[in-house]
Amino acid sequence: MKQKKMDSDKSGIQVISRAARVLGTLKDHPQGLSLGQISTNINLPRSTVQRIVGALQAERLLIANMAGGGVRLGPELGALAQAAQFDTAEQCRPLLVELTKATSETSDLSVLRGGKMIFIDQVPGTHRLRTVSSVGEAFPLTTTANGRASLAKLPRAEAMALAKAEAAQMKTDMNLDSFEAQLDEINGSGLAFDLDEHSNGISAIGFAFVDPSNAIHAISLPTPSARFVQQREKIEAAVHRARDMIAQTLQT
Repeated sequence: MKQKKMDSDKSGIQVISRAARVLGTLKDHPQGLSLGQISTNINLPRSTVQRIVGALQAERLLIANMAGGGVRLGPELGALAQAAQFDTAEQCRPLLVELTKATSETSDLSVLRGGKMIFIDQVPGTHRLRTVSSVGEAFPLTTTANGRASLAKLPRAEAMALAKAEAAQMKTDMNLDSFEAQLDEINGSGLAFDLDEHSNGISAIGFAFVDPSNAIHAISLPTPSARFVQQREKIEAAVHRARDMIAQTLQT
């Protein structure tokens, strides 16, 4: 009896895996495919594909493609996608609260958009002397911890093109070779720093991650530089923990 249940479980998992392959190949062909084309793309017998497609059509996950024959992704997938939409700010809010609680420093969440880092959430620190930015404020990429961390997540050619464009816009003399080496260091450690480079008297540490919609976000802790020097080890440890938690949540 136990062996029969194990065989049944294995069969069920295989069906789900095959259904996912059918959906995956249709995602890459939004105009629709015939059963034969699906069979060729995922290397399964046409009869197997036909059974899977029939079951998916019954659940409106696939529909007949009236324009060109075959099938295409169905409307129910849109409803499922909307229900599963990932709200990055909402998901990261408890983490920002925990970071501020652990360090007493301000924690920020920003997103890479339009060649700038846009702040979308913040938990102010509890020190009398603290750093605060406005939600919606835009910061540069090359001189900030969150910007550098985000650039390191991009393909290198794209990152360097953005860095070069920003340097030209800000009329700064940037050593591109040195900056590219800095991106390598960030990729190695997972953390980026800004030591009095964006604003005199303020240092920051941050990391970046890619959310399920492929948007690049960053979490950073800006700190008065004098206190950053004294508390650096504690702050780095807290940020490392936050980065690990994000990685576990998003599998990045």
